[in-house]
Amino acid sequence: MNAKCYRIGWPAVVGLMASVMAAHGFASTLTLDEALRLADTHAPSLAAQDANVRAANSAAIPAGELPDPTLIAGLQNYPIGGPDRWSVNDDFMTMQMVGIRQEMPNSEKRLARIEVANAAIERAAAERQVERLNVRLSTALAWISSYSVERKNVLLQDFYRENGLFAETVKAQIAGGRAQPAEAVSPKQEAALLAERQDDLNVQRTRARAALKRWIGPAGNDEPVGSLPEWPTDTSGYSHKLQHHPELAAFVPMTREAQAKVQEAVSEKRPDWSWELDYQHRNREFGDMVSVQFSWDLPLFTDTRQNPKIAARQAELSKVEAQRDALAREHAEQLESELADYTRLNRAVQRGRESLVPLAQQKVELSLASYRAGKTDLNAVVTARREVIEARLKQVDVEEQRALTSARLYFAYGEARP
Repeated sequence: MNAKCYRIGWPAVVGLMASVMAAHGFASTLTLDEALRLADTHAPSLAAQDANVRAANSAAIPAGELPDPTLIAGLQNYPIGGPDRWSVNDDFMTMQMVGIRQEMPNSEKRLARIEVANAAIERAAAERQVERLNVRLSTALAWISSYSVERKNVLLQDFYRENGLFAETVKAQIAGGRAQPAEAVSPKQEAALLAERQDDLNVQRTRARAALKRWIGPAGNDEPVGSLPEWPTDTSGYSHKLQHHPELAAFVPMTREAQAKVQEAVSEKRPDWSWELDYQHRNREFGDMVSVQFSWDLPLFTDTRQNPKIAARQAELSKVEAQRDALAREHAEQLESELADYTRLNRAVQRGRESLVPLAQQKVELSLASYRAGKTDLNAVVTARREVIEARLKQVDVEEQRALTSARLYFAYGEARP
């Protein structure tokens, strides 16, 4: 043991903890509902998804429109030989021309592009739902962890107070000749171990609040208040809701978009066409002219141009479908595992409340009573006190783990979608 721990003494430890508690007493508080509300309005990743939705909506506006027309200007039949060479006006065939050309993609291609754009809008909205799930779940997990840290901190304050009473009991036993002077070291050792736990707890608090600030900003420093959430867990209904998980639901517009891209590739087998209108100015004595012309694409080499592109789009569609099936199996596995964990943790919480913690506390009381009566040595009391400390802290851990598992189930399958 570090000699510094012995020199600190119980009064200094009590003073330190009192100052910590006083400081926390003036801190702002944060409920889980408020944390979730702040996450919905302040999470940068949700703002990014909102921008993505706006971008998809804006990109869809020109999807089915015709390409911009092309302005044409030039000089036709300009002579570079003969008696009229280098003249713009002398030869009757020389014309100064201005015109406009308009490309006309085939109707199937334009419809496919509209479908791709609409599917992209739906995909962006679905991706926002996925991110919203991630934000709300991560916020809840961080709040639960932060709240559990504060529960452990309260327990530590109780342990410190009990350690002080333990030290007074040992002193009384030594003064009455019923204990050896060396036994006075045991309460100090216990206080030093509690100080180590306090250091670990401070690190846990920093990490939990840093995780919370990631989603809600500076309010993550506020002290969490309330109680651990108790969401209803529908073990049978969740299996039916599996296919509606936001990550799986996002594959519906993704599949639609991939299908539309296949149709767009197929449409390239149909020729596009264009029209052109030109005005041609000549010398006054010859008169001006107007020309109209039409042109069509000739998709003759489909084996080396259109067909490979179609095959590529079809492969992308198959990839999306396979990814969706793989993710569905992954979520099914996770759901079964988390439901099993929840059942186990629920039993562990009840077992701790009904037997483990009360029995450990009873063992301390009996050991301490025997020690005061001179019927047992101090080691039995020390061992019993360590067991009750571990039991009470473990109970907080188990309740935290159950709340974390419940949160993962609730936000994925139980929470209503906006």
